[in-house]
Amino acid sequence: MSAFDPRLYLVTMRYDFGAEELLRRVEAAVRGGVTMVQLREKEIEAAEFYQLAVQMRELTSKLGVTFWINDRVDIALAVEADGIHVGQSDLPANAVRKIIPRNMLLGVSAKTPEDARRAEADGADCLGSGAVFPTTTKVTPELGTQRLAEIKAAVKIPVVAIGGINAENAKYPLSCGVDGIAVVSAIMKAQDPCAAARELRTIVDNQHQFIF
Repeated sequence: MSAFDPRLYLVTMRYDFGAEELLRRVEAAVRGGVTMVQLREKEIEAAEFYQLAVQMRELTSKLGVTFWINDRVDIALAVEADGIHVGQSDLPANAVRKIIPRNMLLGVSAKTPEDARRAEADGADCLGSGAVFPTTTKVTPELGTQRLAEIKAAVKIPVVAIGGINAENAKYPLSCGVDGIAVVSAIMKAQDPCAAARELRTIVDNQHQFIF
């Protein structure tokens, strides 16, 4: 398994891209500085999700970044993903931990410090917290930076901020001390995903140097 590095977490969305273009964009983003990739597919059948996951598993292994599956524990197991991420309305984290291999990473969504502490106790390896800012990829109330800071302070495991984050506003969640940022459209819809990732990675690394 590749080293777990939460600094710049790419969550995929296909928009109107085909599989080939999706893979091309993900590869470009990783070469620009993305450290983790999550395959998130809400609208496709399991067989298509599996085939795409097989291709993404091969690509991320070649590039040396951890590969995560959103929600679908069965597909994560089938393709031997590095991690599985579940939300508060998915299979509970403690149940997921019972059925995945010991070396498979477990990510959990956390919107409150209570969610965060429970996820950590249930065996989570990292948390995704958001939406920090308004986002078009998921309808959810804004978390805000104050609550994000409270979540970060509540646990010892890494916390990654997500939701509406881009190069213009990334400094705000990073100033809360989070371990990384997760982005979707800021990279997936960029004209140059490599350049977009490089810019975000520079912001993350500079902010981490300042904080830590």
